[in-house]
Amino acid sequence: MLFASLLLVGQAAGPGGGGLMGMVPFIVLMFGVMYFIMIRPQQKQAQQQKAMLAALTKGDEVVTQGGMIGKIHAITDRVVTLEVANGVKVRMLKQFIQGKYNPAAEASGKAEESKDAKDSAKDSKDAKDSKDAKESKEEK
Repeated sequence: MLFASLLLVGQAAGPGGGGLMGMVPFIVLMFGVMYFIMIRPQQKQAQQQKAMLAALTKGDEVVTQGGMIGKIHAITDRVVTLEVANGVKVRMLKQFIQGKYNPAAEASGKAEESKDAKDSAKDSKDAKDSKDAKESKEEK
């Protein structure tokens, strides 16, 4: 794809036109755009994940990449022991912890979802009522 676009740019310059020197700024621009769109955000995300893993302590409630929720019972440089239920401990690599678990945020998210569902149900009921009223007026 990139090669095809480079050919089109070369052809647009004409037979005796810019040549390679006309394409160099275009190539540099493409690499600059790719850096700011793809590479830089990924590096920031990796740094945030690394900082979060470094800040984990015993007693933190976390969620793993597999979706398991547990409380940190023991932690070393590479291995974390999670207590997922009373007396049930699971050892896993520290890198597979997705983040800290916040049940309050989940509860507020569910509350917002239920509020949205109630609002949409109310809107559909109001629309139905107005449609029924309109039909009754037409019948008269």
